[in-house]
Amino acid sequence: MPAQIISGTEIAKQIRQELKQEITELKDKHNLIPGLVTVLVGEDPASQVYVGSKVKTCDALGVYSERYDLPAETSQEELLTLIDKLNKDRKIHGILVQLPLPKHINETEVLYAIDPKKDVDGFHPVNVGKLMIGEPDYLPCTPHGIQQLLIRSGVKIEGAEVVVVGRSNIVGKPIANILIQKKEGANATVTICHTRTKDMAFHTKRADILIVAAGKPKAITADMVKEGVVVIDVGVNRIGKTPEGKAILCGDVDFDTVKEKAKAISPVPGGVGPMTITMLMLNTVKAAKVSAGLA
Repeated sequence: MPAQIISGTEIAKQIRQELKQEITELKDKHNLIPGLVTVLVGEDPASQVYVGSKVKTCDALGVYSERYDLPAETSQEELLTLIDKLNKDRKIHGILVQLPLPKHINETEVLYAIDPKKDVDGFHPVNVGKLMIGEPDYLPCTPHGIQQLLIRSGVKIEGAEVVVVGRSNIVGKPIANILIQKKEGANATVTICHTRTKDMAFHTKRADILIVAAGKPKAITADMVKEGVVVIDVGVNRIGKTPEGKAILCGDVDFDTVKEKAKAISPVPGGVGPMTITMLMLNTVKAAKVSAGLA
């Protein structure tokens, strides 16, 4: 039986429709418009595309947005001064500094400077700590998107053996923390694998749910999974170009072979990707409600 395709495109569309309705109600009933600011330093092409997508999504949902595109030579002091100004701006509820930053700027210091109440990426140590103890204000966007993909696709998480491949602060560690919580949409048993794991296949073959954020094209092959597994592929790798010059993308999972064994699988593109910006919008709406005493 062919694997169910877990479409992030379709699920993100559902959530955005729900958010659009909520944003309209906040405006009509409370005169409250959620506000998001994006800060981009330098001219990294991928970052420019990503920031552009965020601004476009804000416009589509009715979220107020501001965008700061700063030159690559912007000093750390100048960037920190801007963040301080945005922390105090009452019409801004979420601050997103696009990573990576130029090498002369300390990313950690910049992320720590953002007011935790406006940290809609969920990267500030205060928000990371709250996630650890099961009392998060904001869940980090990509891991939250993964959880929503599973929940809205009808995947049973409670009691499941979940294996996460990758231990990054952006995906691997937070998704493990989210899924072990004593809460709905969690209560899983979670194993994290990484580059020093001795026998990767031993662990991945045990997974009822396999989440792969390895950063390596087609790292997980069919012989590494069991029949009936649910696979969420977080990776996006450029492996070539079409004759027209369009990038050819693949995930960290060998989709064509693994889908023959999987019960359900997310594609690349069109899987986790669309969920990340959607969860950013959800966090921005929550931040606006918190600032107004509505949440």
